[in-house]
Amino acid sequence: MNINYTTVTEFILLGFSEITDQVYLFPIFLFIYIITVVGNLCIIITYKLSPSLQTPMYFFLANLSILEILYVSSTVPKMLSCLLSKYKVISFSGCAIQMYCFVLFSGTECYMLAAMAYDRYNAICRPLMYTVIMSEIACIQLIMGSYMIGAASAIIHTVLSFSLPFCGSNKIDQFFCDVLQVQVLSCQSSVVTDLVSYLTAVIVIFGSFILTLISYIEIISKILKLRSASGKRKTFATCSSHLMVVAILYGSAISMYFTPGLTHKVGQNSVVSLMYTVIAPLLNPFIYSLRNKEVKSNIKNIFLRLVQF
Repeated sequence: MNINYTTVTEFILLGFSEITDQVYLFPIFLFIYIITVVGNLCIIITYKLSPSLQTPMYFFLANLSILEILYVSSTVPKMLSCLLSKYKVISFSGCAIQMYCFVLFSGTECYMLAAMAYDRYNAICRPLMYTVIMSEIACIQLIMGSYMIGAASAIIHTVLSFSLPFCGSNKIDQFFCDVLQVQVLSCQSSVVTDLVSYLTAVIVIFGSFILTLISYIEIISKILKLRSASGKRKTFATCSSHLMVVAILYGSAISMYFTPGLTHKVGQNSVVSLMYTVIAPLLNPFIYSLRNKEVKSNIKNIFLRLVQF
């Protein structure tokens, strides 16, 4: 029996379609995007120009800032163009590229946060061996490993999603090409595709979350054993910023992909996705810089040098 499938050449991004005057959202999200990029660039520049920050912790923070710029740039520019356009479309190939980039950077961020937790674990729980364990080569390997896992996840999700036949509706209930929303448009269900996609997401999200959780269980156990109250506060302060980022990212991602009732009414998916695609990258530089005296001090010194120059 021959089945004729309608060839889909483009997708419609519904995004915030329930809002009549979307053009008013443009300056808001443009401002958020600019602040996100500038804020993360400030951390990168501060790290590069500050000899006192040349440690593994700030090496990871600078790399996280680079990743955040790439991450937010994989979705927000297209969202901004759609807010100004009457026809909110993205080509078939453009959707595939966007999905690959988004999954690559989001998967990489999950394991980079796990690497940062591992760094804090070694600094607090194994201080005498810290410089040996967290050598320059080891730090680079952790960063490269994070990107490799993100790339593998991106290839799997993108190939599986766009190897499916599409017919009927081409409307994506998101402001970007999300894996779940693209796969649901397929007119041919595949148990294998669904299972592989789900297992890949579990490995990336829950795998990195468990590694991060193990590190912080050990850290908290070590902190509780400290006799000095000031020592406890100081040690916990070095980890609290990272915990805030982890809570925002994993909390919103898990609620989106691993909770019952994923079929929301139009627009709800976009609102939930904003937390981990737009808000988290925006908050990261503020969380890490405003709660870190050393970073603030170096930013101030660099600014004063620029003013004097």
